Amino acid sequence: MGVNILGVSADSVVKLHKFSSKHEFPFPLLSDKNKDMLKAYKVWGLKKFMGREYMGIHRITYIISEDGNIEHAFEKVKTKSHAKDVLEILKGQ
Repeated sequence: MGVNILGVSADSVVKLHKFSSKHEFPFPLLSDKNKDMLKAYKVWGLKKFMGREYMGIHRITYIISEDGNIEHAFEKVKTKSHAKDVLEILKGQ
């Protein structure tokens, strides 16, 4: 469909390479250790789990046009149907 897929994490390049290789990801994972991009896209923030609060990455997917505009945001990623959900949006554009 002519789209590029990128993943972004606060983990190190080495850790991301091992993870990507282990799971055979067909797309690059980018390291943002300083969290500049993660914060700009409002992906880094307060999380809650079992009554505990901590800072971490929210699983959010953005579809960004070639000119840099956010065309769609999936703020609640459902892992079982996410690929299908993204494909449906891409086909509609």
